[in-house]
Amino acid sequence: MSPAAKGPLLLGVRHHGPGSARAVRAALDAAQPRAVLIEGPPEGDALLPLAAEPGMRPPVALLAHAADDPGRAAFWPLAGFSPEWVAIRWAQARDVPVRFIDLPAAHSLAAPAPEGETGAGDGEGAGDVRLDPLGVLAEAAGYDDPERWWEDVVEHRGSGAAGDPLAAFEALAEAMGALREAYGDGGHPRDPVREAHMRQRMRAARREFGDDYAVVCGAWHVPALAAKATASADKALLTGLPKVKVETTWVPWTHRRLARAGGYGAGITSPGWYAHLFAARDRPVERWLTKVAGLLREEDFQVSSAHVIEAVRLASTLAAVRGRPLPGLTETLEAVRAVMCDGSDVPLALIEDRLVVGDVLGEVPDEAPVVPLQRDLTRSLRSLRLKAEAQERELELDLRKDTDTAKSLLLHRLRLLGIDWGVPVASRGSTGTFRETWRLRWEPELSVRVAEAGIWGTTVLGAATARAEADAAGADDLGAVTALAERCLLAGLSQALPAVLRALADRAALDTDVAGLAKALPALARSLRYGDVRGTDAAALGAVAAGLAERICVALPPACAAGLDADGAAELRTHVDGVHGALALLADAREAGGLRERWSAVLRALAERDSVPGLIRGRAARLLLDDGRLPPEETARLMGLALSPASAPADAAGWIEGFAGGSAGGGTLLVHDERLLGLIDAWLVSVPEGAFIDVLPLLRRTFGGYEPGVKRALGELVRRGPGGRAAAAAPGGARAGFAAEPDPVRADAAEGLVRLLLSAAPA
Repeated sequence: MSPAAKGPLLLGVRHHGPGSARAVRAALDAAQPRAVLIEGPPEGDALLPLAAEPGMRPPVALLAHAADDPGRAAFWPLAGFSPEWVAIRWAQARDVPVRFIDLPAAHSLAAPAPEGETGAGDGEGAGDVRLDPLGVLAEAAGYDDPERWWEDVVEHRGSGAAGDPLAAFEALAEAMGALREAYGDGGHPRDPVREAHMRQRMRAARREFGDDYAVVCGAWHVPALAAKATASADKALLTGLPKVKVETTWVPWTHRRLARAGGYGAGITSPGWYAHLFAARDRPVERWLTKVAGLLREEDFQVSSAHVIEAVRLASTLAAVRGRPLPGLTETLEAVRAVMCDGSDVPLALIEDRLVVGDVLGEVPDEAPVVPLQRDLTRSLRSLRLKAEAQERELELDLRKDTDTAKSLLLHRLRLLGIDWGVPVASRGSTGTFRETWRLRWEPELSVRVAEAGIWGTTVLGAATARAEADAAGADDLGAVTALAERCLLAGLSQALPAVLRALADRAALDTDVAGLAKALPALARSLRYGDVRGTDAAALGAVAAGLAERICVALPPACAAGLDADGAAELRTHVDGVHGALALLADAREAGGLRERWSAVLRALAERDSVPGLIRGRAARLLLDDGRLPPEETARLMGLALSPASAPADAAGWIEGFAGGSAGGGTLLVHDERLLGLIDAWLVSVPEGAFIDVLPLLRRTFGGYEPGVKRALGELVRRGPGGRAAAAAPGGARAGFAAEPDPVRADAAEGLVRLLLSAAPA
């Protein structure tokens, strides 16, 4: 319609389309309406003045959530190139009233939308049963890609195009009218209700401004808003809708979450590219390819200005061959792959991730309403100089430094509250408990998690403490309470520990499953260790851990002899390893008392008891040997018994797997102790042909985990045979290249270096 036509100015747009944004700005400049109405929840009207604040930087989103259930929430994202955002800023710059007119969030949150539909959707990517308007129009125009069609007919029109600034809106409204006639609501059953409310708000605007106002909404809704409908019919559609009390605010958004791949129903495939098209003053392709070259140079790719020039030429040539007015994203990426990436998709994937989609994170002013917990979190981030960023990054923390310890405590407390901004990952170059590595990435949905966590308290510390106490009271198994105790120590929640420890003692007293007890002990031992490193008083855990270990020592031997199958034996073997390592930590923490001696007696009983599966007997023997509590001669005797002809081949193979399997140096032990290797060799030769096929998978699993060098050494020893091994031995029974006994002088010379490598204090 033209500015002189009767009725309001209906500007149908594509959400987050830079071409639509430019067209909206030109149409508003031409029409100069007295008010601007925008598709969005009316609860956001009170927040619109914040859009003009200096601290507001898109992309941002209106967040609405149920006051009594923050998890019931919806977002209305806006980027700098969104037509709605352009209309808001145009109106504010001219003191023109601007209002939202969509169905209130109080209704939409009371009756959740079908999966995939959002409060700001135009039907794109909303699911197989819903119509994709752009896809239908593109197909009718002979395009197989809706994005390419949209670029050709809208994005490449440029800004300030000559002619009627409303012509594009008229053409798009006519096309959408034809679609609505053919497809009705297009699989969006809530649209008639939403459009009824929009018409009601338009009637209110007409009473105040006449017809001199503009409506900016998804193009899909324009035919319904222009149609003749009575106020009574619209009122009937809106009567009886469920309603909840809602709270709204602005939250930062990201380009990545604007992407359709992120699950956003009205999303676009290339928000970074669209942001560039909207911001580029001229020569968008040349400026884009310059950005690409800069990114590749930062990643140490050899890219020069000549590459940029050639890529521009190639992109333009491809566009001309394909009959396109200007190179689009497809042409530019193909040119980049051919010219700058040498045909490789690896650097191209980096470009698509960093530039085509991007990790831009918006900002909202401090004046935006938030829950008290969010304000405390913001203060903590500022004091610790942590910044929420959309791009994933790693944070290395040294817990010997006060600031890094405070950062670690904050991240652990947030994780306990379900706010997974940071995820702990393995530290590079150090396995000590004084170092932590976190992978950080802020996602917009975390704002909802913060609002949900606000029910637990007004500060991060208070909320985490209350959440831990509630989780301890509601935990129904020992493992969950043990893990919670460990997390409390990591988060420094000393006030929550008494409640958690009471729950832990209660569950431990009632738990009779040795597997559950064995699974809980390592976490307790780690908790004691972390308590020492972080200066946390974890002494109360010592008594619980010691009592748990006592019960394991009593219950483990009968459990291992209770007719276990192969899977049960494998599970208990894992628990034996865990308990062994946990008792070593407890001994280091001086909490174990005589438990180490008692545990060694338990292992000795397991190693010698015939009713225990071979897998566990072999593992017990290996742990005793490693601790120096089983002489080599006794080890050879136990191996000989386990591999005797009287033993079942499968049980003997299990013994070998328990003794020599895993990554704890089993292969190296066999390389240096040919007596044990000879016993295994002799047993393997004696295995009957029929049983060999059954034990082969066990042996392959055992020896397949060795490092290549160990495998080669074992193969060479076996190739030589018993005679060759004896001939290769040096006088005194030692192997060639080895003395019969260690040389103390040479050992003392290397001791200082070894201690330095192990970070041990000098003796």
